[in-house]
Amino acid sequence: MSVAVVDFGSFALGEAVPPAHEMKRLSTEIGRAFSELGFVYLKNTGIKDEQVFSAMDICRKFFLLPKDIKQQYARSVVSDVPYHGWFDFQTESLDPTQPCDLKEVFNYSTFSSSDVPPVKELPEFTSCIESFFRTFQELSMHVMKVIELSLGVETDFFVNKHQRMGSLLNPSALRTAYYPPVEKSSLMGNQTRCGEHSDYGTFTLLFQDKNGGLEVMSRSGQYIDAPYIPNAVLLNGANLLQRWTSDRWIAAKHRVRIPQTEDALNRSHQSLSFFAHPDHDATIACCDGLDKYPPITSVQYLMDKHQDIFYKESYPSTA
Repeated sequence: MSVAVVDFGSFALGEAVPPAHEMKRLSTEIGRAFSELGFVYLKNTGIKDEQVFSAMDICRKFFLLPKDIKQQYARSVVSDVPYHGWFDFQTESLDPTQPCDLKEVFNYSTFSSSDVPPVKELPEFTSCIESFFRTFQELSMHVMKVIELSLGVETDFFVNKHQRMGSLLNPSALRTAYYPPVEKSSLMGNQTRCGEHSDYGTFTLLFQDKNGGLEVMSRSGQYIDAPYIPNAVLLNGANLLQRWTSDRWIAAKHRVRIPQTEDALNRSHQSLSFFAHPDHDATIACCDGLDKYPPITSVQYLMDKHQDIFYKESYPSTA
């Protein structure tokens, strides 16, 4: 089994909604992939590899800054945006039963927060991730129109629930991740670069560099490779989309493994991902009429399921 590849060129960035037959093709192919595996490659989205690798180069410069400088831009769990900012090594394990992940990341989720200021030591870093955030946001709206058709819901069903990306009223985030070279002698048992997990929002868009390393769990429980493909972004459904579809579409678990060769161990790995999440006040209710799960607001779901991050008694939920 392998991850399906869908040509998204007809609805790439800058393109209007394509003819009905083309939307039908896209919705059928993406819907099938979400049902069977939960992951799919989108080729020809209008985002070129040159843009991605240029952004990764800038992000690498940030991660190679001294720790005391990066610490000035660290996330704060008492902030109104506790998922915004730099995460150090030893601070995240996406599989809590295993040792910490061998990575560091920077999450960017809002244009308006003063809690994490622009990186003055590397001005191009903040402008780069802001630009990519907006690019991912635009592509996300195209994807939402396709999955609306696939699920047979009304026009703008998902689009209208994701209107506040980039504000304190929506936790969508761009994540730039850096996985440094691995010292084999320092590895702990079962340690990975990124632990087994599923994403908690609506869906995720992911670019990885040519070194790859991502693995996706199939419905049978076997891991399969999701390698780098030129000019393609990986799209995967997340937990809220699975809930919306009464488990018809799956939020597949995935991980970034430790490389198996000495040469690969000595190479770093990078990725750029965008976690599309509904607005805080959006209601998540099964869209097929089965009522498998009771309705819940997006922010309440986060507070119930992810108390390690969203633990405050209240978050902004209205404009």
